This record gives sequence, C-alpha cells and structure tokens, in this order.
Amino acid sequence: MNKLMELYRDRIVGAISGLDRIRFRGTLRWLASERGMGTFMNQARILLKDFSGWVNGLTAQVRDSCESRAKDLGIEVRYLMSSGVDKEKLARQIAADKRITEGSICLLSVVEPCIAPMVKGNKASKKLELVMAPRKCVFVYHYFNDPVFGFGHVRIQSWAPFNIFICLNGRHWLERQLQKQGIDYVKDGNCFVRIEDIAAAQVLLHEQLKTDWAKLLNGLALGSCPALSQILRPLEPEYYWSADETEWATDIMFKSVEALEELFPSFVHHAMRVCDSSSVMKYLGRRNLAGAAPDEVISDYRRRYEGIRVKHSVNYNSVKMYNKSGSLLRIETTINNTRDFKVFRSPNDDEGKPASWQKMRKGVSDLHRRCEVSQQCNDRYGDALAAAQVEEKLKEVVSSACNKVVKEGKRYRGLNPWQQDDYQS
Repeated sequence: MNKLMELYRDRIVGAISGLDRIRFRGTLRWLASERGMGTFMNQARILLKDFSGWVNGLTAQVRDSCESRAKDLGIEVRYLMSSGVDKEKLARQIAADKRITEGSICLLSVVEPCIAPMVKGNKASKKLELVMAPRKCVFVYHYFNDPVFGFGHVRIQSWAPFNIFICLNGRHWLERQLQKQGIDYVKDGNCFVRIEDIAAAQVLLHEQLKTDWAKLLNGLALGSCPALSQILRPLEPEYYWSADETEWATDIMFKSVEALEELFPSFVHHAMRVCDSSSVMKYLGRRNLAGAAPDEVISDYRRRYEGIRVKHSVNYNSVKMYNKSGSLLRIETTINNTRDFKVFRSPNDDEGKPASWQKMRKGVSDLHRRCEVSQQCNDRYGDALAAAQVEEKLKEVVSSACNKVVKEGKRYRGLNPWQQDDYQS
C-alpha cells in the first residue's frame, strides 16, 4: 500500500484501515452436533421420546424472554410474513419514523431455514434416532443503535441448538469513537469522506482490536434474551464465539472526485487485464505449489449505482476494489475460510507444547491475527495497483489541435486527424 500512497501523495489526503462488517456466531457446542446433543440429553436425563416437548418448551422460553425484554425497552415488536423482507432497511425506517438515534430500535420475528436436531424413527432398526437436519424455525432479530458500537443487530435461533448471530460494523463503531473524542468528520453510509484527524482515527480503529470479544458478545446476546443463561439449567454450557465472516477495509481519501476519476479507469483495467490467477493467489497469501491442484480463481467486474467494483476470489476469500462517495477508493479483504491462513500458537492452545504455525481458526481468539493478514492482503493489492499505467487519454492529447480557435478576430475550425486532408497537411 505504501507504493500506491507514495506514488499519488499529491492527490491523496490520507487513508484509514480497519474492520468493516463482522458477522459473529455464538454456538453451544454441546448442542451443535448429534453426538453432543445426545451427550447433553443423557446428562440432563431427557429421553428421545420426550425431545419434541422439551425443545418446544425451551423455544417458548426464548421467544417469551425476547418479547418481554423488548417490552421493557419500549420498542416495537413485529412479526414478518416473509423472510425476503429487507430487515435492516425496515429497522432503519422504524428508527427514522420514531426518531431513534441511540438505543434499541425494534424486535423482528420471522420463519427462516436452519439446521437443527430432530428425532426420527429408523425403519431398519425400529428405534428413535437423533439427527441434524434442515428445517424451519422462528428467528428473532433485535436491532439497535448502540452508544458504543453504533448500528447492528442480534439474531437468535429460537429452536435448538439456539445459535446466535451478531452483526457489527467497525466503521459505525469508529463514528461513535470520533464523536466521543470530539473529532470532526463527514460520513457517507459506512465510509468516511473526510476526517479532521486521520492519524487519531487510525489509532481508534486499532483500539477496537483490543476488545474482550467474548465478554462483549455475551453481553449483547443476554441483553436481547436474558433467558439464554437459564434455559439449560442445571447444566450451564457457555457459548463459543467465532467470526463467520470479516471485512477489513482500507479507505484511501483523495483530495477531489476528479483526482480519483482520472486514475480509477487505469486501476480497473489493471485489475482485470494484468492481475492473473497467480497474482490473485499471491494477494490472498496463497502459494501456487508445483504439482498441487490449482484453486479456482474468480475475478469479476460489476458496475453498481455508486461506482465500479472489481473482485478477486479464492476458496471463499476475496479482495476487492471499488470507488465510493466520489473521492474514496476502498480496498477490502473478506475472509470466510480462515484455514487458508496461519497463526503462531501452541497446538490446541496447550501451553505445554511449543508454539508453531497452525491453521487459523474462526474463533475470536484468532481475530487479531485475522485482521493482520487481511491488512497484508490489502497492502499487496494496493502495491499491485501502483504498477497500473496511467497515461494521457487520446482526447487530452489531441484536444489542443482539434478544438476551434479564434485568432485576430477570425475563427478557425479544429483539425480532424482522421480526415485525410487534415492529417496530410
């Protein structure tokens, strides 16, 4: 990234790098598999024939707790007839209509597909069996505009295994940090067009990575559904928190829309014509080993209402580039498959064993390293863009000769280089 910043330093105001969208998952690992659920039921002395009644009772507790909490918070509770409704858009509309600028916004419930434990009869053995299978259940969404983290939501699966999904955005979080520090800024959606003190903003983004994630996420979950800490008593399994998907974005702020528009077509051309499969694998930290089956590398171009986006994907991870808000160039790495990266730690977190490079986990304990490798991906891609050849357009080269001129009160037409009489003269 330094090469790109140095090359166009006269056009660039500055840049910030940090978390964008993060999707966390909370899992009760005892309940997340057939074996684990079977062990839990044995410990709790629950028979297979009683499974349906037991889980239905837990589901009722979860939903009642969510709705009771919403009532205490004084927010709207709404049941949606279709899972296709844009819930974030609806929540923002409710917040706008009710002028909610901080705190809880609404509670939405909707039936959606899930993977869940079920008890079915085995025709061959003529016995009941516990299986994990697709089904549908009610999911509860709690939307909020937190005074610390900004806009986000908690999504709770009301049927076993009671998974929790929490979505936060590092840029909304940064906005709250800037407000607290009294730093002036201009924000457009989830990006900052201008920040009074860019260096201070970068420090605040790094502060986010020092968060006690388990404590934070447990607090948000119980704040939406207090019953989650009680429904499985006398056993008290804890939620394991992981990051299903992370987006790490570098936003380069140009001095003007024109300063970026002059360069951006060359960046797009370079990304689609010069960045081949081996280059893309390099950006995402992959080595193309001789003799190994190559990964599928996908590069695609899409024109959006706000600009152009170029995306390169390998094995469910991607790096992309797009222009936003006129004068902002964003380079963003999205990681879904952490196993493509390494983290230096003891095997299975056993401190008695020597540390070595291990495959990265989705657990929040490896989130700091995940952000490090994401920044490295952004840096490699930014340095590659610095090699894009930005040349004068033909229009700019010939405009002085092709434009009409007035000399000593007399008007002369411009030359046409493609007309035989003109280019021979």
